[in-house]
Amino acid sequence: MTFCSPPLPSGGGPFGAPPSLPPLPSEPGSSSSCSLQEEKRPGFLLLARPFSTFAALGSSRALHGRPRRRPSAMDRPSSTPARRRRRQRRCCWPLLAALLVSCVACQAPPVPAAEPEWDGKDVLVQSSSAPERCPRAVRSGDFVRYHYHGTFPDGRKFDSSYDRSSTFNVYVGKGQLIAGMDKALLGMCVNERRFVKIPPHLGYGSEGVSGVIPANSVLHFDVLLIDIWNAEDQIQIQTYHKPENCTRTIQVSDFVRYHYNGTFLDGTLFDSSHNRMRTYDTYVGIGWLIPGMDKGLLGMCVGEKRIITVPPFLAYGEDGDGKEIPGQASLVFDVALLDLHNPKDSITVETQYMPESCDRKSQVGDFLRYHYNGTLLDGTLFDSSYSRNHTYDTYIGKGYVIAGMDEGLLGVCIGEKRRITIPPHLGYGEEGTGKIPGSAVLVFDIHVIDFHNPSDSVAITVLYKPNNCSILSKKGDYLKYHYNASLLDGTLLDSTLSLGKTYNIVLGSGQVVLGMDMGLRDMCVGEKRTVVIPPHFGYGETGVEGEVPGSAVLVFDIELLELVSGLPEGYMFVWHGDVSPNLFEEIDKDNNGEVLLDEFSVYIHEQVNAGKGKLAPGFDSEIIVKNMFSNQDRNGDGKITAEEFKLKDQESKTHDEL
Repeated sequence: MTFCSPPLPSGGGPFGAPPSLPPLPSEPGSSSSCSLQEEKRPGFLLLARPFSTFAALGSSRALHGRPRRRPSAMDRPSSTPARRRRRQRRCCWPLLAALLVSCVACQAPPVPAAEPEWDGKDVLVQSSSAPERCPRAVRSGDFVRYHYHGTFPDGRKFDSSYDRSSTFNVYVGKGQLIAGMDKALLGMCVNERRFVKIPPHLGYGSEGVSGVIPANSVLHFDVLLIDIWNAEDQIQIQTYHKPENCTRTIQVSDFVRYHYNGTFLDGTLFDSSHNRMRTYDTYVGIGWLIPGMDKGLLGMCVGEKRIITVPPFLAYGEDGDGKEIPGQASLVFDVALLDLHNPKDSITVETQYMPESCDRKSQVGDFLRYHYNGTLLDGTLFDSSYSRNHTYDTYIGKGYVIAGMDEGLLGVCIGEKRRITIPPHLGYGEEGTGKIPGSAVLVFDIHVIDFHNPSDSVAITVLYKPNNCSILSKKGDYLKYHYNASLLDGTLLDSTLSLGKTYNIVLGSGQVVLGMDMGLRDMCVGEKRTVVIPPHFGYGETGVEGEVPGSAVLVFDIELLELVSGLPEGYMFVWHGDVSPNLFEEIDKDNNGEVLLDEFSVYIHEQVNAGKGKLAPGFDSEIIVKNMFSNQDRNGDGKITAEEFKLKDQESKTHDEL
């Protein structure tokens, strides 16, 4: 049989034998000496149920009164011979079993090196180490969990909780311990280590414990306090960070997402959501959590950080969780709240900017272009249209976007900025997507750039019309005008004023987008108007790369400066007077019966210069003449004969002269 004793400092110590003490014998085949390992941090192997001093006796019943268990080295001695005999019979065999522990199990820390003077009349308590901060000390009636190593003055061990890898759990000051230990634990702090020397009359007295503790034995205990609580305790909440803006706090039935570190009172970590890189997501106040956490989370704001200390009867009680948390353990949760909502929540809309003028608000079926920043409730950015330098373009009210955004974009004005907060059941639900975690509340800060409806037409607003406005623009007219082109949000796209020259077109010839062609109709010289062109009359979904965004509504401020009346539709040249009956002969200068392109071109230009005829304005005259020649050259042989030559009114309806 091997007995483990702690290493002795030079010259002996209050708990060790003098230097001349011979080593204890060992069994054959076992190590002849046993040195204690370094102090074991409690909390790593706390799954075993509490033991008495000498044997495993099941879970403590301290919450319901004095536990019924076999005597321990720290139990109060019995007062009658019969009880002593029964106690001796009950504890001797378990004692022998407990003493058959190998040296590897001896893990109590070493004893101190110096001993104060002691007269043996009372308990001697020497604090080896104490934490800098001690918010609470042991009082009579408290329940404690502690590790200990018990030895005789010569260093021989008679019991150790370390051997069982389980703390000793007991009420203090209720007669469940020997009188000396009841006194020694008072005033102790969690993580404090004490060396205790107990005289016989405060230990097991003149009777001792048969076969284990001799009569009149002085007992030495090396004690490390792990946990302390009282049956009257409630949860303790310490808020160490609270955001300035706290518009909503956790209520019963809310769903929350939070990170936490879970430790015991001594600081030992037993769990952490940070290590899993995933928040803990749960309902509050409906029994999904331990009672202490259900209560401790109430009243928290998103962004708040608090420490919640939970006594065991509001946590995992006498049995623990069967895994990392031992029975009767107080728990400390360091919590950071990231998200909060209720299943009954709808979206919330906060207008951050409203333009002075709002002629139109978005409706179901409209097509919107808007910028946005998307964040979680704690401010974490998950997406931004600004980072892509491109608006988000979509129909609203038709299921093209998440339900909350479909609703939140209704009733907006062009240029408006609003914050839309969307609960997860109107967002991406329990599963989330991409950078959006499951059950996350979403916050969108949006800026509406423009919107339109596919049924929209070109909108014309006349800003100025001169008194003399009898000649109105029509298809075929040649127009010269200035314009400023912008988006609905006021972003300038182009301006002829900045170029210092007009923009010139033939109306109805396809030289501008259809919306502008429509916007320039029935205009007189000097008139000013604003023309709003929806994208299906402008540059469509694709836009113009680098100039006009796709699906953009365009705004043109126009001033008509000059109007040259065009020719009737289908004509590229008209006569101002009567046409000569010998027209072909006049064109055929050499009288060879054939008109070539050069002859035809010279003659037409002579008539225009003489004011006898007019070419369609706004086009290249040579191209017009060439087209006219081609129309007369019926067989395409490069010359016109008298048989081929015909005037416009002589043409069949199937042939259209330019």
